[in-house]
Amino acid sequence: MDIILLERVEKLGAIGDVVSVKDGYARNYLLPNKKALRANERNKKVFEANRAKIEAENAERRSDAQKHSSNVEGKQVVLIRASSNSGQLYGSVSVRDIVDALNADGAKVTKQMIVLERPIKTLGIFDVRVSLHPEVSVGVKVNVARSPDEAELQSQGVDVMASMFEADTSGFTERRDPSLEPGEIVQDEDEATEAQA
Repeated sequence: MDIILLERVEKLGAIGDVVSVKDGYARNYLLPNKKALRANERNKKVFEANRAKIEAENAERRSDAQKHSSNVEGKQVVLIRASSNSGQLYGSVSVRDIVDALNADGAKVTKQMIVLERPIKTLGIFDVRVSLHPEVSVGVKVNVARSPDEAELQSQGVDVMASMFEADTSGFTERRDPSLEPGEIVQDEDEATEAQA
């Protein structure tokens, strides 16, 4: 289906572009959300007549988004979650969790603004993009940890999972004698002299 874009749509085009998209995408998303019009002669005339007004409204929304971006950009939110010993979360961090944490911090964002590149299913710090306007996006950091102390360590750059599994060399170490057959036990020197006597 050919459509006329009423606002910039990522990976599709800018205002006024006539593009061809799949019918379902146009009918279920672009047309109901007033992001596009069907590309027929009547709609083309209507768009050209209102083009200046549409572009002015878009510029106003973009400037509002740029002002609002200072409240959101660079924020870091901490989400406490239960996880296994390997760092896998029991479940995943949803867009709603991120929105609630940002709004509690005074960001005023909606679920539609959060862009997750991939699901968050492990502990760590993740970069998440917040699209305030099709032309204005900012980055926030989401710190997923098991406790506030662990979140503090992660924010300082400590890899909590790696430090948890570091080798402990101070404990018991078994002596090994390469000349012994498999299954034989290494004897202390005192035990060896007693056995010979």
